[in-house]
Amino acid sequence: MCTITLEYNQNSALARRKLAALLATGLFIKKELLPYQPTPEDVEEHRKLRDAVLEHSRKSMSHVIARYL
Repeated sequence: MCTITLEYNQNSALARRKLAALLATGLFIKKELLPYQPTPEDVEEHRKLRDAVLEHSRKSMSHVIARYL
């Protein structure tokens, strides 16, 4: 199974008819898009990764920055 995202002009009668025809075939279903809610573990993992990247950046760029100070 895969997900296909369609963007269309909801004010266009032709676009609504084409979408209705696709759904009427039974090959496609309309699925509500749920917003992503990160868990506290996801937030903490992201924070750790961000901090590690920033620390590495500081270390790798320190000699370049020192040259201009």
